[in-house]
This record gives sequence, C-alpha cells and structure tokens, in this order.
Amino acid sequence: MSGLIVERHGPVLLLIIDREERRNAIDSETSAAIDSHIGLAESNDSIGAIIITGSGERAFCAGMDMKEAAEIGVGHGLIPGRGFAGITERRRTKPLIAAVNGMAVAGGFEIALACDIVIAADHAMFGLSEVKRGLFAFAGGVQRLARQVPRSTALSMILTGEPLSATRMYGLGVISEIVPSAQLRQRALDVAHAMLQNSWEAIRNGKLLYEMAADMPIDQSLRFGRAFGEATLKSADSQEGVAAFSQGRDATFCRFQS
Repeated sequence: MSGLIVERHGPVLLLIIDREERRNAIDSETSAAIDSHIGLAESNDSIGAIIITGSGERAFCAGMDMKEAAEIGVGHGLIPGRGFAGITERRRTKPLIAAVNGMAVAGGFEIALACDIVIAADHAMFGLSEVKRGLFAFAGGVQRLARQVPRSTALSMILTGEPLSATRMYGLGVISEIVPSAQLRQRALDVAHAMLQNSWEAIRNGKLLYEMAADMPIDQSLRFGRAFGEATLKSADSQEGVAAFSQGRDATFCRFQS
C-alpha cells in the first residue's frame, strides 16, 4: 500500500503523505500514488482544488526516501514529464495548496515551491538539503528559488543545505501565511472552500494568465491578458457577478459551491 491518505471534502481533494516514521519521505510507490490522484483530480469536474500535507507535526515531507534510494538507486520518485511526486514539473489547471505541517526539506520543499498557495504551521522549516547528500535540487528547487528569493539567500540555502524558519519564508513571500499547528489543516480547507465560492472560470483563467505572465515581458503579457480576457467580460459568471453586486446579494456561480 502506498503511504498516502486520500480524503474528499466536498469539491476539495485532500492528499496526506502518511509515512510519519520516515518523516513523510516519499518512496516510488507513494510518488506514483500522488501523481495518479492529481491526474484524476485534473480530469474530475467535481474537484476544484487540491491540498497536500503530511501526517503528524514533525514533517511535511523530507523529500526522497533515502533508504529506498540506497537499495534501488536515486530518482525513482521522479515521474517522467511531471517531476517529483508528479508535482514539480506538472502543468495544472486546479489550484494546489500546500499545508506545511513541519519540516519541508529537499523534495518536500520542492513540492511546496511548486504549489500555488503555501500555508505553514508556526514551527515549520524549509530547506534544500540535497547538497549534504552529494546532490542538488534540480527538480524545481533551484529554479524556483531563483525566481522567488533574493540571490544571496537562495544560494545560501542551495549551497549550505541549512533550513530557514516559516517566519523567514513568510518575510520573503515564499509562503502566504503562518498559523498554529493545530489549525493548519482546517485553515487550508477554509481557504480552498472560500476560493471555490468564486467563479471557476475566473480562477482558472487568472491562474493561467499569472503563469504565462511570469515568463513574458510586461508589455506582451498585457496584450495577451486583454485578448485572453475579452471572453470573460461576456461570460455568464461575469454577468452574474456584476448583477449580484448591483442587487446587493452574493453571487451564485456555476461550479464548486461548498
């Protein structure tokens, strides 16, 4: 059996890495299971968002299962075309929230960096420890730190392998909020459900435009955004949102109402 617990909370899929005795390190079977469930969620119209977290309070994910790696070789948790646990290289339409309940190191930090929203427990720590094992974080850790974190801090994490606190990560803008550990999972669920009260079309298009704009010059992204957004101005959800505002009521959109 893979070390993964899967729960449905209305339109939200909750994935819990359940290998607490290994600090929720991901072996090849668990990696394949996470990849499979995210793939199924992407094609399931009743699922609007995904949350990933770990069991217990010690670790969110310690990355690759080093004991398995010693037995069968490194890299077995990498899914071709989709990266570590099927997350770090994957293009998704459904928002993915990381609820970081403890140490997020090596591949665990790479997973968190690949998520759209990161909420952390107050005791969480983040680091790229691969360098201590003769490796480096090529599955997205180095690349995303280069985009999200100032050079000196990023290279310190990459070259020393030493972790930073949730407070420091919040200050750098890597995580969106810090909450007490006991409230973490519920807070992630609340954020997901609140998000899905909004127009699914607007969520999908806003996420897509953000990701495309990150790789474009600003003038190009503005032109693309205008062309891309024209259809939204005429959409049923847009008309409902404007009408609801003018009538002083809550908007009722088509999908993912919790």
